[in-house]
Amino acid sequence: LSFTVDCDVTKDDDCVYFCGHSLGLQPKSTESHVQQVLENWKQNADESRFLTSYPSAFCDKQAKKGLSELVGCSENEVVAMNSLTTNLHLLMTSFYQPTKDRYKILIEQNAFPSDYYVVASQIRLAGYDEDESLILVKPRQNEKLFRMDDIIEVIEKDGDSIALILLPGVYFITGQAFDMKAITEAGHKKGCYVGYDLAHAVGNIELHLHEWGVDFACWCTYKYLNSGPGGIGAAFLHRRFDNTKMNKLLGSFRLVGGTQLVSGWWGHKESTRLEMTSDFDFAPGIDSYRLSNPPALLVVCLIASLNEFLEAGGRRLREKRFLLTGYLDYLLKHHFSEPSNTSKVTVDIVTPLKFAERGCQLSIRFSCPVHKVSEELRKRGMIFDIRKPDVMRLTPVPLYNSFYDVY
Repeated sequence: LSFTVDCDVTKDDDCVYFCGHSLGLQPKSTESHVQQVLENWKQNADESRFLTSYPSAFCDKQAKKGLSELVGCSENEVVAMNSLTTNLHLLMTSFYQPTKDRYKILIEQNAFPSDYYVVASQIRLAGYDEDESLILVKPRQNEKLFRMDDIIEVIEKDGDSIALILLPGVYFITGQAFDMKAITEAGHKKGCYVGYDLAHAVGNIELHLHEWGVDFACWCTYKYLNSGPGGIGAAFLHRRFDNTKMNKLLGSFRLVGGTQLVSGWWGHKESTRLEMTSDFDFAPGIDSYRLSNPPALLVVCLIASLNEFLEAGGRRLREKRFLLTGYLDYLLKHHFSEPSNTSKVTVDIVTPLKFAERGCQLSIRFSCPVHKVSEELRKRGMIFDIRKPDVMRLTPVPLYNSFYDVY
């Protein structure tokens, strides 16, 4: 590694990498997967779209099994495509259809900027004012964490005016996991559509999107899913929007003045796609939102990582996550709890203490300036990140971090 500060370690030394919440590490098999695609293109040119283990026209299908197991759904409810922000825009063209009485969107205060930009721009595209159309749920005064009861109370109070609820599965600053099952049930009772940004949730916490009745969800794959910088996005659409019912519903959603809002060639049904007609024949479910031929180089980077998840097994990863992050939690409290004398540095763990309310990530604050701690840790080869003004995010990932890393 190359460091920007004076170091006690050299570039040849191992580091301790606690930044999987931002960018996952490269699986050992990624390079060979990429090489297969390059070799296929080199040897088979145009025919590479249909040949070898990863045909470029259909390789995204091979990501469906791993993705479906990670988010808790069937393979026909999930797809690897586009980017997180693009997928949010695409799905919101269907699920945000404001009316005179139901036009608001509920999101969290201090949402990830990209999510806020998507929501605000969709509101403006629909001809509404974002100041009047946004409901921001927030922590109570002097608290850092959201209370799920408070979110559900807002939904019950204002739900008749809410067209869409869009919340994170895990909040990026604190690492707090949201109760998606309870929020989805509350939203549906009030007639709202409910979607999630799962960028910090997929590959991190246990998910059952189909069982919970979530309408849609989108996520990136370069964090816990280790697909590499700028890796392909992914999305989920519940099966109840499939096939004939879905086509009828989305047809009414997507048509404005008789013109379909957003569609692309790869959203056309595969069996008739190459007939090259101007009549759009919807692919079933989430596949109808695909725009273009999948980017094979990005897709196989994701597949390489998904294979690791499938081999490791969800139960074993959950058990290790419980122990690994719990060990970090324990050691921080043991060494940096409130002192009897005020000269000792202390640590405040911002992330919820309960296992069900967090994933791998621990967000912490220090009683001294965080930049001083950051400088010293980086000198010793520790990789993490800071969220202003004073939160350090540390994430021991069970797929590749060890208990010795934590120690």
